[in-house]
This record gives sequence, structure tokens and C-alpha cells, in this order.
Amino acid sequence: MTYAIFFALVSLAAAGCLDVTFRRFSLKERSRGMYVFGCGFVWLVLQLTYLTITDTQIRLDEVTILYGLLTGAFLVLANILLIESLTGLDVSLGSMIYRLNTIGVVAISFMLLAEDVGVFKLLGIGIGVAAVLILYRRSDSGDTIPIPGLFFLMAVAASAFRAIYGVVSKVALEQGAAAEGLLIIAAISWIVGGFAYAAFRERRVRITGKKAAYAVVSGTLAFAVVNALIEALKNGEASVVVPIANLSFAVAMLLSVFLGMEQLSSRKYIAIGCAALSVFLMAQTA
Repeated sequence: MTYAIFFALVSLAAAGCLDVTFRRFSLKERSRGMYVFGCGFVWLVLQLTYLTITDTQIRLDEVTILYGLLTGAFLVLANILLIESLTGLDVSLGSMIYRLNTIGVVAISFMLLAEDVGVFKLLGIGIGVAAVLILYRRSDSGDTIPIPGLFFLMAVAASAFRAIYGVVSKVALEQGAAAEGLLIIAAISWIVGGFAYAAFRERRVRITGKKAAYAVVSGTLAFAVVNALIEALKNGEASVVVPIANLSFAVAMLLSVFLGMEQLSSRKYIAIGCAALSVFLMAQTA
């Protein structure tokens, strides 16, 4: 279990750093689509290299391809929306909303998969919503300045798509899809989805040195997030590993403060504490 917790912490740290790089990239007017395209390319190269080194067979059967395309679409939508939302939100709020996708997973699993939702999970959902509202209602100065609604809705939509991705991925694995194949298709989805967004939505298809540098860092972090979590799940219980990994928003907030991108406040401390408690409660099986 110590081995599993170690990799869960690696996934947590990488995810927190990834959210901060998303935010830093979004501070200037640059093509989000080409950024995602570059991230996907770096992730794909690293994923193929890793599978080759570990001599892992890549299985791309009909089930894996079908579910891979579906999950890949949800994942790329989630990340593009997250990056767009961070143009108007602090990392602390955007990252927390996104990483609270566990709320969506619980809700969707209950509605579509008929999974049991007990008192702890319902309480966790309530506390998670409260954590978001604590940061949403007021600015750090105490004035009632509303956060731009569009960016807030983008973050919520990104979290929802990430939740759908998680549920569909679970169904895919239960239907016999290969995990390695799903990861390869996910990386390719970032490449295709990012390029399409840049070409048709932004109409800016150009790679600069700055975008390439961000893509290398973010693509490497995305690779680390996914593979460390898989390694943790292979060696530990999901009820322990997943909650640890989902606390990455705390790392994102602290790193953001350290880099001078935002300031801490009592509300942020309370919100992060509530979000952490929410994740813990939603992980309970009883």
C-alpha cells in the first residue's frame, strides 16, 4: 500500500503543477487549441516510449477503439474548457471545481449505473458544493464582486465532462477495453481535438517556441498524472488512491501562491478544507 500511496502522491503533485501551467499559459492571449495539440503530441511520444521500454503489448481492438474515441472526446473537451476557464479564474477556484469532478462521477454512477449513494457520499456532495460557493461569492477584499459567470460555467462544464470521462472509462474497462489502448487514443484525441479547436474556433494554427515549451512541460505532466495514477491503482485500493490524487487542487493553490499568481485568504483555507473533506466523504463505501 505504501507503494500505491507514493504513486498517488506523484499523480497529485503532477496534477497540481499541470493546473498551474494551464493558468500561466492562459494569462496571455495565445492559441489554446495549439497548446492542447502540443501537449497531446508530447504525451503520445512519452506514452509510446514508456510502453516500448516496459515491453507492454498495445491492444487496439474494436471495443478499445470505440470507447477510446468516446472517452478521448470527453477528455479533450474537459481540458480545453479548463484552460479557457483559467483565463478568468484563480487556480484555487478553477482547479478545485475541476478536481471535484468526483461529485459528477457519484451522481452519474447513481443515475446510469444504479450504484449506491449513501449518507457519506451525499454529505460529501453537499460539502463540495459549499466549498465552491465559499470561493465564488466574494472577492479577497471582501467586496461583493462577482466572478465572471462565463468562466465559472466553463470550469463547471469542464468538471462535468471530466466526470463523464471517468464513468465511461470505468464502463470501457468493464467491457474489456485495454487500458493502454485507451491512453494512446486519449493522447491522439488531444492532438486531433486541439488542432480542430485551433483551426475552426480560434483560426490560429501556429506553433511558437513559447507554446512548444509549455507543451513539453504540460504534456510531460499529463503523462505523469495518468500513468502514476494507474500504477497506484494497480497496487492499492481505489478508495484510498483516488481521494489522494484528487486533492491536487491544494497543491495547485499553494504553488500558485508561491509563484505570486494569487494570495491566500481565510476563505481559501476554509474552501480547500471543505473540498478535502468532500473528497474523503465521497470515497467512503459505507
